[in-house]
Amino acid sequence: MFLSRLSPLLAALAFLLLGAGCATGEGGSTAAGTNPNVAAPSTSAQLRPGDTMIVSLLSIPEPINSNVQIDEQGLIRLQYIGAVTAAGLTTSELSQSIRDAYINKKFFTTLDVSVNVTERYIYIGGEVQRPGRIVWSPDLTLTKAVQSAGGFTLYAKEARVMLTRDRKAYDFDVKLAQRHPEQDPLLFPGDSIQVPRSAF
Repeated sequence: MFLSRLSPLLAALAFLLLGAGCATGEGGSTAAGTNPNVAAPSTSAQLRPGDTMIVSLLSIPEPINSNVQIDEQGLIRLQYIGAVTAAGLTTSELSQSIRDAYINKKFFTTLDVSVNVTERYIYIGGEVQRPGRIVWSPDLTLTKAVQSAGGFTLYAKEARVMLTRDRKAYDFDVKLAQRHPEQDPLLFPGDSIQVPRSAF
């Protein structure tokens, strides 16, 4: 009699344990039917390689405007002072760094510097028609990025698209994101997307 009462309890306990094993785990694994909820990067205001900007030197007899892009080493190059580290700084920190460099090297005694970012990028690779850089905009989502890259190839594994942010990778089902826009994550500058090849 006791065992007959106990067996439904054991079955219920086994069901709960099995369900717990399917919950979302760390590092981007997802529960069935949902995409991971990825936090915005803590450093989204920081400049990254690939960002382009206009650096304006003001409060001097002949103001100078320079169109520059941060290279893979995180540097920009400016007239007279050469290479300046830009990646990892905010625009205000970069402005101060440029101002200090010109004054310390005695090119100017007084100077105002303005840095205005003109284009930032995300990166997409793998099984899309046009892999490479995509210009970032505040409303850019994962599905929009795939569309901007010309869509998937015939061999794309659309249910296992990897988003890398802050050195962590997350797997997304893009078909699910298309059906449920609330599961289509907003992208941020420097995000990287990789579309794997299906085995079939």
